[in-house]
Amino acid sequence: MRPITRALGGVVTALALVTGTTSVASAEAEPQGAAGIDWHPCPELAEVECGTLRLPIDWADPRGGEFDLAVARRRATDPAARIGVMIINPGGPGGSGVNAALRADGRFSTELQRHFDIIGFDPRGVARSQPVRCSYDLLVAQPSAYPTDRQGFDALAAYNRDLAADCRARSGPIYDHADTGAVVRDVDALRKALGERKINYYGVSYGTLIGQQYAERFGRNIRAMVIDSNMDHSLGTWRFNETEAATAEDSFREFVAWCDRTESCALHGRDVAQVWDDLLARADRGEIVDPLEPDRAVSADEIIGNAFSAFYGPQWQPLSEWLVELGAGKAVPVAFAPETADNPFPAVFCQDWAIRVKSYGEFSALVDRARRVAPHMRGSSLGHSAMAGCVGLPERVNNPQHHLRIEDAPKILMLNALHDPATGYEWAANAHRQSRDTTVLLTYEGWGHGVYPRSACTRDTTDDYLINLKTPRPGARCAAVEPAPESIASLDEKPLPTGPAPGIPGWLR
Repeated sequence: MRPITRALGGVVTALALVTGTTSVASAEAEPQGAAGIDWHPCPELAEVECGTLRLPIDWADPRGGEFDLAVARRRATDPAARIGVMIINPGGPGGSGVNAALRADGRFSTELQRHFDIIGFDPRGVARSQPVRCSYDLLVAQPSAYPTDRQGFDALAAYNRDLAADCRARSGPIYDHADTGAVVRDVDALRKALGERKINYYGVSYGTLIGQQYAERFGRNIRAMVIDSNMDHSLGTWRFNETEAATAEDSFREFVAWCDRTESCALHGRDVAQVWDDLLARADRGEIVDPLEPDRAVSADEIIGNAFSAFYGPQWQPLSEWLVELGAGKAVPVAFAPETADNPFPAVFCQDWAIRVKSYGEFSALVDRARRVAPHMRGSSLGHSAMAGCVGLPERVNNPQHHLRIEDAPKILMLNALHDPATGYEWAANAHRQSRDTTVLLTYEGWGHGVYPRSACTRDTTDDYLINLKTPRPGARCAAVEPAPESIASLDEKPLPTGPAPGIPGWLR
């Protein structure tokens, strides 16, 4: 049974061939011109150019091992109106920026495409940039992420350590240097290789963390920056857990409210919350089976994960249909796709966040707290999976949490939806408070993950900022736009998102 979710970004499985490398031995050299990367037509799409940039695996030892950073460039459509480059990142962690550049003509306005070379890159450890590799058999052998006793917790910790050792052995030293702090250094090296003194940047979801930390370290090298659907890297374990649970539950309440006011909802006129709770209770008793695999019971966690994925759209209409069909035991016209063995998520997240639950007692208390905050969603599928994936790993991390400190940068535009299931509005508001002198927050009053293409208001305001450096007034808001009706039948061939576990999308769009 495959999650009913539209593509949220590139699934990092394909290893497209890219050639031509340039070595960057020092992060402090200034631009030497645009000849830094040997560009050639991308094998997937000839109108986009591809190349690679040779970079240090460990920036603390730049003369040590190196890897090739895969890059794609979609040139500005009007060379006479070209402003510069716009480097983009679709989030994840694990999303392919090369894939995002290949598809950029469908995401960004014609005006942005006219004025900017759109540059995508696969972050270190992702897709074409020396991907983190792990044993497929080990990946699918994960014990429950919801242990019910100390023995189960210890098994989860041991599994995470075994998985890390396997991924490290298969991937090499880049496994221990895939954190966002290193990626930020890569972005500035890319700026120099492109021959640009200043860059424009658009990052969404986990790509906002790259943007935030680039602004902290290299703010003087920014012309304009948009960070869409923001991470809050200041949170400790408990607040991370609570805020992720709260925003997942908020998205569920918004789905219920939509069903109550919308006749096309397959659950319209019913007590949606009660139907949902009853379905989960049946799943807990093993009474819900996968129509495509009658011998396999569908767990409540799977149902919750599928709904959570649908909230990204939001895809309320197909979610309502799927819940009705699943409850009735009817075949769902969506087929589950096998998972790749590329697994950059824990290598990045667990080096960016010092979230380490040390005992079963603490773990159980965190789960209980999340379920009190989010009684219908039982916490956050994404937040819990990310937290559970770091259990048992070393406490010291490369890029631990800290308050955002941007001191030498131009005004940065932040975007966030009020009802985002993954990066809750509280995260954006808190990151904005920490950087109030250098950021402006534009609030989208609607739903889903990723704001830029939601409406003429969100798109035009962002375009005006990127092109003309005009920031919206403090407190600016864009009205919500109701999602267009979409049948579950239209979702059959749309690929899975990247996330911390099968069926759960990450901080990706």
